[in-house]
Amino acid sequence: MPRRHRPGPQSAPSRAIPPQDEPYNIIPVHNLLANHPSLRFPEVRCAASALRAVGDLRIPPHAQWHPAMDLLDWLALFFCFQHDSVKNQREHLVLHLANSQMRLSPPPENIDILDAGVLRTFRRKLLRNYTNWCSYLGKKSNVWISRSDRSKSDHRRELLYVGLYLLIWGESANLRFMPECICYIFHHMAKELNMILEDYIDENTGQPVMPSLSGENAFLHCVVKPIYETVKAEVESSRNGTAPHTAWRNYDDLNEYFWSRRCFKKLKWPIDVGSNFFVTSSESKHVGKTGFVEQRSFWNLYRSFDRLWVMLFLFLQAAIIIAWEERGYPWQALTSNDVRVKLLTVFITWSLMRFLQAILDIGMQYSRVSTETLLLGFRMLLKAVVAAGWILTFAVCYVRIWSQRNHDRRWSAEAGKRVSFFLLVAGVYVLPEVLALALFVLPWIRNFIEETNWKIFYLLTWWFQSRSFVGRGLREGLVDNVKYTLFWVLVLASKFAFSYFLQIKPMVKPTKQLLGLNPVDYEWPGGSVNLAVGLLWLPVVLIYLMDIQIWYSIYSSFVGAAVGLLQHLGEIRNMQQLKLRFQFFASAIQFNLMPEEQLLDFRETFKSKLKDAIHRLKLRYGFGQPYKKLQSDQVEARRFALIWNEIINIFREEDIISDAEVELLELPQNSWNIRVICWPCFLLCNELLLALSQAKELVDAPDKWLWHKIGKNEYRRCAVIEAYDSIKHMMLEILNARSEEHSILTVLFHEIDHAVDIEKFTKTFKMTALPQIHMKLIKLIEILTKPKKDEIQLVNILQALYEIAVRDFFKDQRAIEQLREDGLAPRDPASMAGLLFEKAVKVPDPSDEKFYRQVRRLHTILTSRDSMQNIPVNLEARRRIAFFSNSLFMNIPHAPQVEKMMAFSVLTPYYNEEVLYSKEQIRTENEDGISILYYLQTIYHDEWKNFMERMRRKGKVKDDEIWTTKMRDLRLWASYRGQTLSRTVRGMMYYYRALKMLAFLDSASEMDIREGIQELGSMGGDAGLDSAVSISSLGLLFKGHEKAASLMKFTYVVACQIYGAQKDKKDPHAEEILYLMKHNEALRVAYVDEILIGRDEKEYYSVLVKYDQQLQKEVEIYRVQLPGPLKLGEGKPENQNHALIFTRGDAVQTIDMNQDNYFEEALKMRNLLEEYKNYYGIRKPTILGVREHIFTGSVSSLAWFMSAQETSFVTLGQRVLANPLKIRMHYGHPDVFDRFWFLTRGGISKASRVINISEDIFAGFNCTLRGGNVSHHEYIQVGKGRDVGLNQISMFEAKVASGNGEQVLSRDAYRLGHRLDFFRMLSFFYTTVGFVFNTMMVVLTVYAFLWGRLYLALSGLENAALANNSSNNKALGAILNQQFIIQLGLFTALPMIVENSLEHGFLQAIWDFLTMQLQLSSVFYTFSMGTRTHFFGRTILHGGAKYRATGRGFVVQHKSFAENYRLYARSHFIKAIELGLILTVYASHSPVAKGTFVYIAMTISSWFLVTSWIMAPFVFNPSGFDWLKTVDDFDEFMNWIWYHGGVFAKAEQSWERWWYEEQDHLRTTGLWGKLLEIVLDLRFFFFQYGIVYQLGISDHSTSIVVYLLSWIYIFVAFGIYLVISYARDKYAAKDHIYFRLVQFLVIIFGILVIIALLEFTSFGFIDLFTSLLAFVPTGWGLVSIAQVLRPFLQSTRHWDSVVYVARLYDILFGVIVMAPVAFLSWMPGFQSMQMRILFNEAFSRGLRIFQIVTGKKAND
Repeated sequence: MPRRHRPGPQSAPSRAIPPQDEPYNIIPVHNLLANHPSLRFPEVRCAASALRAVGDLRIPPHAQWHPAMDLLDWLALFFCFQHDSVKNQREHLVLHLANSQMRLSPPPENIDILDAGVLRTFRRKLLRNYTNWCSYLGKKSNVWISRSDRSKSDHRRELLYVGLYLLIWGESANLRFMPECICYIFHHMAKELNMILEDYIDENTGQPVMPSLSGENAFLHCVVKPIYETVKAEVESSRNGTAPHTAWRNYDDLNEYFWSRRCFKKLKWPIDVGSNFFVTSSESKHVGKTGFVEQRSFWNLYRSFDRLWVMLFLFLQAAIIIAWEERGYPWQALTSNDVRVKLLTVFITWSLMRFLQAILDIGMQYSRVSTETLLLGFRMLLKAVVAAGWILTFAVCYVRIWSQRNHDRRWSAEAGKRVSFFLLVAGVYVLPEVLALALFVLPWIRNFIEETNWKIFYLLTWWFQSRSFVGRGLREGLVDNVKYTLFWVLVLASKFAFSYFLQIKPMVKPTKQLLGLNPVDYEWPGGSVNLAVGLLWLPVVLIYLMDIQIWYSIYSSFVGAAVGLLQHLGEIRNMQQLKLRFQFFASAIQFNLMPEEQLLDFRETFKSKLKDAIHRLKLRYGFGQPYKKLQSDQVEARRFALIWNEIINIFREEDIISDAEVELLELPQNSWNIRVICWPCFLLCNELLLALSQAKELVDAPDKWLWHKIGKNEYRRCAVIEAYDSIKHMMLEILNARSEEHSILTVLFHEIDHAVDIEKFTKTFKMTALPQIHMKLIKLIEILTKPKKDEIQLVNILQALYEIAVRDFFKDQRAIEQLREDGLAPRDPASMAGLLFEKAVKVPDPSDEKFYRQVRRLHTILTSRDSMQNIPVNLEARRRIAFFSNSLFMNIPHAPQVEKMMAFSVLTPYYNEEVLYSKEQIRTENEDGISILYYLQTIYHDEWKNFMERMRRKGKVKDDEIWTTKMRDLRLWASYRGQTLSRTVRGMMYYYRALKMLAFLDSASEMDIREGIQELGSMGGDAGLDSAVSISSLGLLFKGHEKAASLMKFTYVVACQIYGAQKDKKDPHAEEILYLMKHNEALRVAYVDEILIGRDEKEYYSVLVKYDQQLQKEVEIYRVQLPGPLKLGEGKPENQNHALIFTRGDAVQTIDMNQDNYFEEALKMRNLLEEYKNYYGIRKPTILGVREHIFTGSVSSLAWFMSAQETSFVTLGQRVLANPLKIRMHYGHPDVFDRFWFLTRGGISKASRVINISEDIFAGFNCTLRGGNVSHHEYIQVGKGRDVGLNQISMFEAKVASGNGEQVLSRDAYRLGHRLDFFRMLSFFYTTVGFVFNTMMVVLTVYAFLWGRLYLALSGLENAALANNSSNNKALGAILNQQFIIQLGLFTALPMIVENSLEHGFLQAIWDFLTMQLQLSSVFYTFSMGTRTHFFGRTILHGGAKYRATGRGFVVQHKSFAENYRLYARSHFIKAIELGLILTVYASHSPVAKGTFVYIAMTISSWFLVTSWIMAPFVFNPSGFDWLKTVDDFDEFMNWIWYHGGVFAKAEQSWERWWYEEQDHLRTTGLWGKLLEIVLDLRFFFFQYGIVYQLGISDHSTSIVVYLLSWIYIFVAFGIYLVISYARDKYAAKDHIYFRLVQFLVIIFGILVIIALLEFTSFGFIDLFTSLLAFVPTGWGLVSIAQVLRPFLQSTRHWDSVVYVARLYDILFGVIVMAPVAFLSWMPGFQSMQMRILFNEAFSRGLRIFQIVTGKKAND
């Protein structure tokens, strides 16, 4: 749709000097005199002035030059870059150079000059990929920097190269996905730049050389656009991704064109648009696929991971040969020469597999061969010929051995020679493998050979692997090698031992028995014992091939737990454990979060590392004196108090704790001169009461002993001192300072102090009086804290306290005179006429918040008992405190100062999801009468109460005000509990808040902090609690530089792709995004703007906007023109890519729309970024993996299963992958990328259509292939939301499985499979595509087992075998139990249990696991296994992977039966019905099934799978078994089935539309896909073949005629259908009576036929039902094959019949699925039981979930 007209941006030649008030992004580089805090940093000024040092450079001739212009303007005028792109890169460059210079240690001598080292390091890093590319192609680099003398011009030259690269990159748009294409462009432009700098003269004109580009924005139009148009044309020829991958070139193909020198010959410079590179794949003379051809086939799994399959098949063969001897142990069998020689056949198998690999290479990659790549074709052909030669050689040698042996009738010397010769040949064959092993042991030699571009090395490696720019030098260091080798040796040893003894060996005996059966009476023609043996072995072989996955799971769980323990994970799990360590907590914060005072020339040495380790030990376990007592006047304690209180205040802002809990958790400011640190109240609970009871017990003990007992516990000691100091301060505070009572109390306290000082307290005072004093003090405080204070009561209590103190407390009774003399009684007896204290009481004003807060604290200390163990009440708050405190005792890098930290950005792609819930959204009720707000109030009951409490404090009087004056707060509260953009933005902006606070603490003096604490304290309680969205109480202390430092170090870009269109349409989303920008100053929004020029031409721009706080409006910062529409590939990576040019800093964190962050975690970000400086193995990391916390686990049991599975994957799974396996990729979103490393190597994701559907994981593949390193860090976490309803989860699983299916075809998987060493390849396979593939193998095992048993039962072989022996059932039973374990999800459960026990304790983990089982988690895991299998298999065979928007809403409403049927019919229901049918037929025809127990034991796992696949969508559906809803659902289902709909009907409305959509994949699949589909559908005809021979009518005949005659049934049925449909069309409307007559005749005919059969043949009545089992599958098989042949059939008259029969089948399947659901709905009590299972978590928190689901609100 056309958007709007707007003039284009300012043209290049008329570049004016920018106005001083021009909007800027972070720093006003254009105006260095502006009053901006960041310009106070000398580093910013020196970077900007270095850019302005144009000096004596030749001025561009065709443009106006201003003295204020800089080097980037100079480049832009010569090379025609866009004005705004230059502005963007100017700030980018200045900011980066300034940040790098800030980090220099020691700082440069002259801080006003840009350090040459900073620039050199940056230039090397930015251009390293370019340098490698030049070296790879044997081209001389065009970066001319002299190594020896480093003059000023070199300095400027480096700036020009860096600036040129960034300007090219910034304007390349979609070409940024093609890093070597950018290298090509840079190579030529750098050459032209060199010619200008060296004052070359153009030979043609005699003038100084000019670049080949000229004209406004010529770089965009002449360089970027032609290549962009080629990409676009290729994408269009892909028919929206439905064309086969072989038919068009994707981003990778176009990029890999630049990996060979032909690009220089063909493309030239300036770019020759006539080159065949620009011809699209659909035309002739085009450039074909480069580097790789993606072919749809399961063979890809073999091609990419051939080494794995070779190992598995060779072992299987060897194990069968050895087991066949039936000896006890394998080495006993090896004593026989025969066996040893037979084992040599593994070499024949090996060479056969090599030959298969060579044939597959030719078959899949032939289209890469062209006149330009003939050598490649020659190599592929040669490999096949050589492989065939080896097969022949081995076969001949082997035959010669046996012929000699048979000739000699023994193992003669001659036969031995032939064996030796065979072994010699085998030795030659294995030589390359031995060499590879040697290089594996010496990884650095392998890396050197691969990374060095010497011709001799190419020749040596040419035979083994084709030349590739990526995937070179991937070997890890020796230590890592040893670690992951040990891991895999253990896994493989366990697997092979298990396989031999428990899988292969038990099968030998039954196999021999089957083969040795006497002639079998087959029940049909053509039975075969060999086929039966094959079917018996098939499930065993399938399990054998996949069970490494189980062993991997077991070992990785325990290794992960060990690594986690060593990292000190889970040491603080709850508040009790935190309490034990809290006293070292301040030191831990100081040590980890506060930068050390470092010397200027600080270097990390072994000594400093050792010191560090000892320091951590002391911290962790409380050794050493300094960590015992933290005094309240230490600056460390004050820093700690500021950080801790800010965390608690933010908890309060988020409403996860209440006001009362804030007072219990905070570290109060010491305003009453208390001598010890004021610990948070929750630590002091019960301590005073325990001290009192100790004092009562030890009545006569000396002071020292009593104090020793009390002082043993630090909190008790502090509680006693604080209580005493507070009582003293409070008592004196409430009395008039001039009154006599005041002085009496002063004397009394002085006496007590004196007694304590001389250690005579227990001698002077009676301990027994303390409880009385305690009781009275509590009463006194209770009176003080009441809103209305009764002064008479106050006086009475004070009087009583005085009496106890004077009469009962002193051991030596004193007379009244003595008391007067000591100053403990009034001097004037006349004043005793009235009550003492009557006139002296002076209660502080109620507005004195500080006093009353302290009194409330004292009350808590005096009265609290054990009830504080569960403070805070909110589970999330508890979890966050525990994780944060635990992480501070882990090994974290030291924090640098904020000014010296690495800068980073956060990037979030956003399309059109929820930003902020509107009033309507949160109020509108669904069909069950539930609104979002009601749902949230119910689920987050305590948080709602806290929110209302906060609103009351903000001035809300009535509850309904939240719908008026407090509407915005309410909407935010709801949005922060959903998966909305506002939640993500709030979380990410905590980085900014944290950095501002840390910047303040970095530079704050002791005085600042002390004053700050006092200021915050004097503001009273409301200061921190009433904070606005992004301003905290701490903000009042900042001095100004904090904001500048934070903005330079952090920026947040949200890529709102269609924000411009949303603004035009006045979409509320646009207003909400603006609101977010207004309240978060570090937030920037990037979007794509479309502008109409002329009638139908459009221009596209990448635009960056921010909210200007001074102008109070949104301002546009940059507008960079794009060559065309943004989205050529997958949407999300394209969106990320367009916004990437606006990010800043050394790192970029990719955050998705469903994520959250926490303030206390944001404090650790600068520590995390320091990890880039550490080596992990032999490389520094390029991706820092970050742990995730799944925050959606509490919604329902399903959400809990999902979050438990996901949690173990993102913690334990990733931990093991990073260490020891060294194969962690990029899976989740919170990972932090080394920004400059990635922006020069293709960006942070891949975007080719369909193949890169799982765009994120390809960033990890790309990183590993290009020599990056991925680490994983668990001391910091980011929140993540997951899908919560079964339908959402299934869509997500489908997306992941389809993505895996595409990964199997991808070049990245192939290269990793071949370039990684053997053990890392195994790790890679079993943690990516192998996981889904093995899931599919489990399902195939069930199929293979059941079809095999059906064959044995129906053919009569089972009868014959049973007559001999039944041991084969035992063997198979043992193996199938293994499959059942997998199916139950136990191998996904083990990592969950282990991770849970590590972080929450073993008993808790076991309890959770049992609870999950009771909530039917196994049903869920079995069901999701089916989802993965279906979509993975379908994607590999037919394609059709697509991005599935899973939706992030709250799922509590009931899903209708029709919706569930549409989603799961093809993937689950029909397959379950098929398996159920096999089980039923088997039960009725198998002799084994007569023994019920044996039948159950053998088929229970299969029945469980069938039940799970049919019932799961209803078990996990709210109100799934509500009788009324079930009835309505069935009506709706039948209406949907019969509704024909028009052209525009959707799949949700019409069955026919849905049925066609379900076949979409068959339209796009290739010939092989169609053939394979037909072959798979043929299995349905087997039922008929097997069952007709079991019918009575067949009369035990085994002739093939019986089967052929049975087809008469099908033709008759079809004939009847045709007669009826003909009659219906002809008579139904007008001559209805004729139609009825035809129907009557057909029925009569049917009855007569049945009677005739019963009378004249051996047809039995039961045969009627049995034949249904035979013929119903046949019909379905015919319909399935007709769907494949639709292109031929659709135009014929038969197609309508196919559609009609298919509709009848779907009704039949629907009824079969509906029957158990209807039965369970009818059963009383089942509905409530199902709700209890589904929402157990909510029940246990005492929530009203029933009202949620049934819609019965409390007020109804």
